[in-house]
Amino acid sequence: MSKHSERNILLGKKLRGIFLTGLAVTVPLGLTIYILSLIVKAMDSLLTFIPRSYQPEALLGMRIPGLGIMITLIIVFVCGLVTQSYIGGKMVNMGESLLHKIPVVRSIYNAFKQIFDTLFISKNQNFKKVVLVEFPRKGLYSVGFMTGTTDSEHSKKLCEKNCRVFVPTTPNPTTGFLIMVNDDELIELDITVEAAFTLIISGGIVAPPNQ
Repeated sequence: MSKHSERNILLGKKLRGIFLTGLAVTVPLGLTIYILSLIVKAMDSLLTFIPRSYQPEALLGMRIPGLGIMITLIIVFVCGLVTQSYIGGKMVNMGESLLHKIPVVRSIYNAFKQIFDTLFISKNQNFKKVVLVEFPRKGLYSVGFMTGTTDSEHSKKLCEKNCRVFVPTTPNPTTGFLIMVNDDELIELDITVEAAFTLIISGGIVAPPNQ
């Protein structure tokens, strides 16, 4: 092979490396900006529920991007403030009692309420430990999150006290499997929940920092 051909090959590899490096920088940044812009547009669209004459754009004479987010945050804060008061708490309880009388709405509301209560109101850490568990069969290990111990009903049926473990799927960790595992069969990992989520979402490409 001539020196000219070797130089062309080296130049091609170098250019490809530069392009891939640029791709690794611009794609995550571009996707982040794109997703943030979608969130801003979605939150701003909530302002359309306000009568047209009272919309900020009509009152101020100009459109302010992101104003919907600020108004939504204020509304959420005010709702939380009112709910924590005695009268507000009574009103919420009355509203929930009405929803509980509607069969389909009751099931949907209770499901979402339990999820959000667990995520935002519970003082306990939702994912207590990052563990390795033999799943879906012996000899194969999956990364999971221990969410607690089984209650008396499960322990009675299983004849032993087990741990509840959520095993998320890759690359979408919002879905997965809830399994009951004996504490002796769990291998605790010395990594944070955030690092474990990064490992799962990346499909194992991005390893935890301490590795």
